[in-house]
Amino acid sequence: MSKTLLVGGSKGIGAALLPKLLEQGPVVNLSRNAPQVEHDHLEHHTVDVLSDDIPVVEDVSRIVYCPGSINLKPFRSLKPDDFQAEFDINVKGAVRVFQAYEKSLKKSGNGSIVMFSTVAVGQGMPFHASVAAAKGAVEGLVRSLAAEFAPKIRVNAIAPTITDTPLAAGLLRNEQAVEKAQERHPLKRIVNPEEIADMAHFLLSDKAASISGQVIGIDAGLSTLRT
Repeated sequence: MSKTLLVGGSKGIGAALLPKLLEQGPVVNLSRNAPQVEHDHLEHHTVDVLSDDIPVVEDVSRIVYCPGSINLKPFRSLKPDDFQAEFDINVKGAVRVFQAYEKSLKKSGNGSIVMFSTVAVGQGMPFHASVAAAKGAVEGLVRSLAAEFAPKIRVNAIAPTITDTPLAAGLLRNEQAVEKAQERHPLKRIVNPEEIADMAHFLLSDKAASISGQVIGIDAGLSTLRT
């Protein structure tokens, strides 16, 4: 039976996506911490995808790569190592995973990969230089691999705005901060991880069989609307 490989299923968007994937079949999770879920169809490997050996897993037909970062600083405060760290977690880790399972994805004949970018790539924002640079590389990788892997593997990305996850806890630290963030968005709301997980689930499925090379925004209208 084909398997979904979820990288980063213990927190945030990955944790919201995991139960949805388990409803469809076997899931293999790679993360430094085990998910707070037990299921007969769940196989967990404690792995740092930047440094550890990627485990051998057969019959992988879908991959979701969730690891990311939010390192918002003035450009003058950023060091070259900050840019490297952002690139490593967002791109290098994904490359290591995709190369480990490329043959399995192609063998399935209808493989699918989902990555995550950010609204800050297409919508210039102050203090986002390092994360936007790394996520810009994610979008370039998505389009390049979508072309190279077609027609056997589809590759897409989701570009959210700030989402109510542990990664964004520092930015949504109190009611005032939440209200301020909501006001910046035309739809006056904070995106929740379930919304992102639903889109990822759709992109992995056969319902999205004609979608590849796309970066889909879920950003409460921030990138396209002026109100």
